Order: sequence, then structure tokens, then C-alpha cells
Amino acid sequence: MPGSVLGTMVRRVEDPELLVGASTYVDNDQSPGVLHAAFVRSPLAHAVVASIDTTEAAAAPGVVGVFTAADLGDGAVPPFAVVNPAVERHALATDKVRYVGDPVALVVAETRAQAVDAVELVEVDYDDLPAVVDMERALEPGAPLQFEELGSNVAASRKDDDQDDPWEGAAHVVRVRMENQRVATAPIEGHAILVRPGADEVTVHVATQQPHGARDQVAAFTGLDPDRVRVVAPHVGGAFGGKAGVTAEHLAVVAAARLLAQPVKWAETRSETMLSMHSRGQVQYAELGLDADARILGMRLRLVGDCGAYAGFGGSFVLGGTRLMSTGVYRVPRFVYAAIAALTNTAPMGAFRGAGRPEAAALVERLMDVAAAEVGLAPEELRRRNLIQPDDFPYRTATGARYDVGDYDLPLREALRIADVDGARAEQRRRREAGEVRQLGIGIATYVEITGFAGTEFGSVEVHDDGTATVMAGTSAHGQGHATSFAMLVSDRLGIPMDRIRFVQSDTAVVRSGGGTGGSRSLQLGGSAIDRAATKVADKARAVAAGLLEADPADVEVVDGTFAVRGTGVRVSWPAVAAEAHRDHGGLTDVDDFSTDEATFPFGAHVSIVEVDTETGHVRPLRHVAVDDCGRILNPLLVQGQQHGGVLQGVSQALWEHFEYDEEGTPLTSTFVDYAIPTAADAIAWEVSSTETPTPINPLGAKGIGESATIGSTPAVQNAVVDALGHLGVRHLDLPCTPQRVWRAVEQARAGTLPELWREPPAAFDRIPSDSAGSSVTEGADV
Repeated sequence: MPGSVLGTMVRRVEDPELLVGASTYVDNDQSPGVLHAAFVRSPLAHAVVASIDTTEAAAAPGVVGVFTAADLGDGAVPPFAVVNPAVERHALATDKVRYVGDPVALVVAETRAQAVDAVELVEVDYDDLPAVVDMERALEPGAPLQFEELGSNVAASRKDDDQDDPWEGAAHVVRVRMENQRVATAPIEGHAILVRPGADEVTVHVATQQPHGARDQVAAFTGLDPDRVRVVAPHVGGAFGGKAGVTAEHLAVVAAARLLAQPVKWAETRSETMLSMHSRGQVQYAELGLDADARILGMRLRLVGDCGAYAGFGGSFVLGGTRLMSTGVYRVPRFVYAAIAALTNTAPMGAFRGAGRPEAAALVERLMDVAAAEVGLAPEELRRRNLIQPDDFPYRTATGARYDVGDYDLPLREALRIADVDGARAEQRRRREAGEVRQLGIGIATYVEITGFAGTEFGSVEVHDDGTATVMAGTSAHGQGHATSFAMLVSDRLGIPMDRIRFVQSDTAVVRSGGGTGGSRSLQLGGSAIDRAATKVADKARAVAAGLLEADPADVEVVDGTFAVRGTGVRVSWPAVAAEAHRDHGGLTDVDDFSTDEATFPFGAHVSIVEVDTETGHVRPLRHVAVDDCGRILNPLLVQGQQHGGVLQGVSQALWEHFEYDEEGTPLTSTFVDYAIPTAADAIAWEVSSTETPTPINPLGAKGIGESATIGSTPAVQNAVVDALGHLGVRHLDLPCTPQRVWRAVEQARAGTLPELWREPPAAFDRIPSDSAGSSVTEGADV
């Protein structure tokens, strides 16, 4: 609207505090009397815990307590999400350990150094067991079992009824086996918690994305009423899904603090973070049938998801989010699906920026490029022949998703134009004809994702006597810019300058409810709640101002931060209105709980141009064009920030990152020396822009943006690398496209020994009961 701050570039109001070091994180608390915790962790991936001797550690200087599972009681950890309720985890390992890094004991001492030193004095006797690291091998008969009572390593599964080939009469059928590798979440700040116990109550400061969900987990674990548990999340140094709720380690610290009746703090080391926060991890068997006009007839998918140990909920994405979004932006008349969430002797899997949707986009976009090569069409042409059209919305997919609104060709056209794909292909032809070592690749990805999900979020707005305002939200920022976007909404509705608006979040004693942050939900749910609460406050204030101005409320408007009678110069200030409201009208405050039973579906298109050295296998990104549509844009600067960060993470998965274990379950990439996380030196100037297709699902017309660029970028880069080698006969490369993999593919192509794209899926799929979609997966909060 004219004169509105909404839709304009506004600098983040939270940045000055962060930049000068005035922000507060959990580990910054150096209060006297706070004890420090350190964990004894398993060096083995699979072993029986025969005995634990804590005698020497307990006698070490400064140690006030050493705890094992026997000391903490028999209660299982209430998880953030449940894949299979039969798979229980305790705060510390009980009968056996199931991955390298599994916490076995907890040492609490007066200083962190004393706790770390005493950890070395705890003697644990392990009886080594065979380990299984590969998710497909875990499904083979005779594989070492993680939980013998299950009878297999299948944590959960699903299979559609119809298992026939869904492409009768197809002119073309393409089949690809793909891997979506395990990655480390690697936020700047690892897990951290400070527990202050009281008499039948506890206060927990914790780096989490969901303070209210964390409160409920702590309450369930301790047996306390939720009202007796206060959870505060101060500044959080990144999360990307890795800090959903609280973990087993958090709850072990809670138990120790209550047993000692003293405050206890624990902050992960970088090494611990690398062992604890993992995600992705799927093997995907994908088949696609097309008719003679290259239109999709049907798709069949059989997927294995790696749960890691203890049925980590990230492995369940194959049962839900990946399945839901696996037809992408395309018309797929028939769809057949089966999936297994497998247990392995690796770190439990959690969420990471997109939580199942990037895996779906990588699958379908790689499949579309293979199909385009099969039928002899340009990748964009095959996509356009199969896109869901604007007049089709709202559109119900074969997987059951209800897409709200979209124009999928719009960002594709824009991305192709900005990238000058025709010009890039001309240069590609020149290099090929010249036989140059450095070949050019152009990759395209057109995606749709799901955000917001069905749910409720809380918002509150209060104007104080001095004309300042406080806004509260149940979402919980960890770098996204909530303070800025929510202040913009309140300023727009009330006319109060943004520097006079205070933002409060992430304290369960102050903010009465909240779903936290995840699934790119914050603006569309929390923002909508705040917008409606601010509108109600504005209406109340207008009525009070009308009384002071002796005017009809319909004639009162907000002008330059004051209330004025339309068409006159008569005005009254916010402080005067607020003071009057507090005297005689109960104040100027209101709340809102915005609810929706529908999700939103952002979409976009990415074009990647890369240079591949065919002698060394090195891949160098040259350009990356991202055109993302997140509905109505509140602040383009915040959107661009999310796009830049998302693109880098997506490109990184395509080219560099891969968390690996050896066959015995020993981590091989557990430090930044071994794990190829990108730096600024690896990045290029991403070219990001947006289209706007407002959604009718919420009053702001907003969709999520936090995960979109990660979802679109990975398959675009992967497709570009394969395209650079296409003239040699290379048809597919698994993620990540490392120099070694690229070099090997080139050598195999020259020798005529390239592997087949397909092999038969594991026999375990035949053992899944038909129509087992009603799996035991439940989520404690939106991810």
C-alpha cells in the first residue's frame, strides 16, 4: 500500500546487538556457583556395556557427581518426534551403545576443565558387537540388529496398495538409483543448556528452536507440571533443524542438576556437534514412464531412509515429507510408493533445512533430466510439457498434497532469461568442439515445497503509556530476522516507529504458547497472529483517540505516528492515547491465535552454470541464478538473506559435504579438517531474485522462504555437473559431485565401463505389508 513499510528493504534491527557482541548465548552465563558437565561417550559403534567404574572419576579434584543410566532412573527420553514407540532411548546408554558418541556417563564438576579431565578417568568395559552402517545392508537378512525385540532393522515403513507399473503403454521408461548423502548440520553454536533446579520446579536456558516443545519434553521427563518448568532460549547461534526440542543429553543434564540441587551447564564442543547433528541420508530407487509426447504417465518410487541409531526422526522423512513432495511441480497421473526407515549404527538423524523436501526435489529433478536425455528434449522443454498449470490451482497431487496457488513457468522463464542459457549453451558447444579440458555444464531445477503446515501460532501486541510497543510471538528466531519483520508489521498497523517497538520471544514464562520455529512457518503463522493482534489494538486505540478528539472513530486515522481527524489538522499523540486507554479502558493490548488447517507451497527455479575440469574432476561454480516465489514479500532484504544462505548450503551438499563412516562405524569426517564445509572463499556472487504469487491461506499472502533456496539449488548444481560430462556418455553422478567421483566417471566413460543407472531395490521392500501408510511416525512439533 502507498506509504507502507511493508514490501520495502529494512535493515535488521537485531544486527547491532549481534555485531558488537552484546547478545547473550547460553554458554555466556558465567554465574558463580554454576557447575559444568561433560559426557563420557562411546568410542564404539555397537557394543554391550558390561560395566562402568566411576570411582576414580568421582574422587577427582572438583568433581561433585558422576552419573550413569542407573543413577538417572528408568524413564525413557520423551523424543521430539517418534518414528516407532517401541524404540526407546534413555538419557544415558543402558544395556548397550549404538553409535560412536553415544553418551554413557555424565561428569559434573566445579569447572569445565575438571569435568573434562575426570571424563578420562571413567572406566567403561565394552563387549564389542558387529556394526551395520549402510542403510541398505541393515535390511539384509543376518544384519546386526539394533533392537532385537523388533526382529529387524526396520523402524517403520509404508507401501501403497497398487504395486503394478504405473505407466501402461509408455513409450519411454527411465530408472535411476540415487543417493542423497548424510550431512552434518554444523551450526555455529552447538547444543547448550543451563539448568537451575528449584523446589518442585526447574528453569532451563537452552539453545532450541521450540521453547514450548522443549518445556513439554522436560516436564514429561521430570514428571513436573508444565507450569513448573520454565524454558528460556536466549540468542541461538543457528540451528537449521538440528535444535528441534531437546535431546537425550539435555535431559541427562536436567536430571543431574535436580539430583545435585545445583545449577549445571553443558555446552557441546565442535567435535560433539559433528557427532550429534546429522540429516538427509536416503537411497532412492526412482522410475518414470512417459508417453510418445514426453508427458508423464506415472512414477514409482522405493526409498530407504537412514534413521541412524535410536530411530532418529530424520529417517522417517521418507514416510512423510519426501513422499508428499516427490511429484514436484509436475502432473503425475499415477503414483506408486514404498519406503523403509532403517536403523543403523550411526548418529541419530534429525532435521536439516527442508527436512525431507530437498530429498524429494533432488530425486524428481534428477529424474527429469535423465528423462529429457532419453527422449531428446531440452531439460526446460520436458519440464514445461508436464508443469501443473496456473488454472489448475488449488491442485491435489497424486501424493495427497493440496497446492494452494502457483505459476511454475514464471520463475523458470525468469531464471533462464537471467542466466542467458542460450548463450551458455553456445559456449558449451564451443568447448566441446574444441576438446577443452574445462567443460561447461548448465543445470536446471524447478521445485515446489511445503511450508507452514497446519497449526496455530500466538501473537501479542501492547502499547505502553509512553507510546512504545511490545510485540510477542510464539515462534523462536535463531537468526531469521523475526524482530525486524514483526516490528515492521506492528509499525505499519499502528504507525509507531520501529525503534520504539520491543520484541519478546522464547520464554515460556512470558509467552504463553508457541510452536517455535521450523518448516518456514514463522511469518505466515506468527506474523499473521501479530498482524491481527496489531489490527485489533489499532481499532481500540482509534476508539480512544476518537473520544479525545470528539470525533467519529471512522474519521480517525493514523498520520505520522499520531491520530488525526481526517481532513483536519487536529491530532493527538500515541502517548496521550495510550495513557487515556490505561486510565479508563484497560490498556491497549490484544492477542491473537492464528490457526490454519492448510499449508502453503512456495516454488521457484534455479539455474546453475559450472565448469568441470575433466583431468582433475574439480568443479567450479561460475553462476547460480535463483528465482524463488514465497508469496507476498514483507522485506526483500530478509528474503535475499535467506536465499543467499540457502543457496550456499544447497550448493555445498551438491559438491562438497558428506559425513562418512568406515565399515565399523567409526566417523571419518568428524572435524572441519575432514568434513568439507564451505567458506566464503568457496562461494560466488549468487544471483537471487523473486516472483510474488500471494497465497490465500493467510492474511499476509506469505509463504515460507527459509528452506526454498536449499531445495532448488542442490539438484540444479548436480544436473549441471552431469550436463558438463554428458557428451562423454555420463548420465548420472551421486551426491556429492566430488572431484574423485567426477574424475572416476570421466575415466569410466573413456574406458566404456560406466555403471548402470539401475539395480533392483532391496528385497526388504517385498516384505513390507501393503498399505502400511499408517506408520507410527508422529511429530512433537512442526519441523
